[in-house]
Amino acid sequence: MTHGFLRSAGAVAFTILASACGGGSNAPATEGNAAPAAELITVDGSSTVFPIAEAVAEEYGKANTNTRTPTVGISGTGGGFQKFCRDEINISNASRPIRPAEIEACKTAGVEYIELPIAYDGLAIVVNPKNTWATSITVAELKTLWAPEAQGKVLRWNQIRASWPNREIRLFGAGVDSGTYDYFTEATVGKEGASRGDFTSSEDDNVIVQGIGSDELALGFLPLAYVEANSSKLKIVPVDDGKADNGDGPIIPTAQTVRDGTYQPLSRPLFIYVTRTAADRPEIQQFVEMFFSRTDLTQEVGYIELTPQIYDLARKHFADRKVGTAFGAGGSQVGLTLEDLLTREQ
Repeated sequence: MTHGFLRSAGAVAFTILASACGGGSNAPATEGNAAPAAELITVDGSSTVFPIAEAVAEEYGKANTNTRTPTVGISGTGGGFQKFCRDEINISNASRPIRPAEIEACKTAGVEYIELPIAYDGLAIVVNPKNTWATSITVAELKTLWAPEAQGKVLRWNQIRASWPNREIRLFGAGVDSGTYDYFTEATVGKEGASRGDFTSSEDDNVIVQGIGSDELALGFLPLAYVEANSSKLKIVPVDDGKADNGDGPIIPTAQTVRDGTYQPLSRPLFIYVTRTAADRPEIQQFVEMFFSRTDLTQEVGYIELTPQIYDLARKHFADRKVGTAFGAGGSQVGLTLEDLLTREQ
């Protein structure tokens, strides 16, 4: 069974286990015999996390036929946090940790939150299948290509590597409200949100799939699950981070290389953030538990499950209503492993 988003579109080492910032209930009023307000679960945010959240929402709806199936939107990680910190939604999907400015916005609005890791993901560098020359790429070359100073200047393939053709390069990537964009820029350029602006961007990963899949001169970055679901349209380019401790030469992103941390620096965890107030609702508790107990859904939509130890710790944090972020100052933190954070949390 394939779920919604990846069905219709064709589809680390980190850990965060808790969250912080204020309260409030966003359940709407009900009338007559309508389903109780507390049974409406609202979710929004990351397009990367969307396939997992949608799969869980569908299964929750099947298991609870007397309630409304949770609504899951796609406004990007940044857009989701904006709604979340205004207490407009119960759960925010995120492909990066909450930022300092978002932490402050939640605090100002009195919205406390619990931060929970739900899966791993790898960001894949992809080209069109007709591309015969880009058989690997280094992190340094990605920086040359995507740094802000490359705008209007680095425009051809042979400017990245002399042996590549003297042809135009056309770039595709996540929109600026996307946690994928934030993480990619931090991992490759060295600063979250810093990149050239002259590329085709979208909060919808499927737009990027279609763009690269129809352009022989295209290169872009996408969550691994979307690449695997569109393997006939895209070709993965192995990445070499230049560090001997991550293996020899370029590494292809796979479930194994993402989980064991050898695919660096483009491996990352994915999260959901739950408002502290919503966490007391039984239907929210059941919905959140499905992210931990139905890891088959995570695998089914192309993402990589966490270890049982991490899931158990996340469960405990949720049960204890532990608010706050495990990421200190917040934001993308490339190179920090799940084990590092687990040790810190314990």
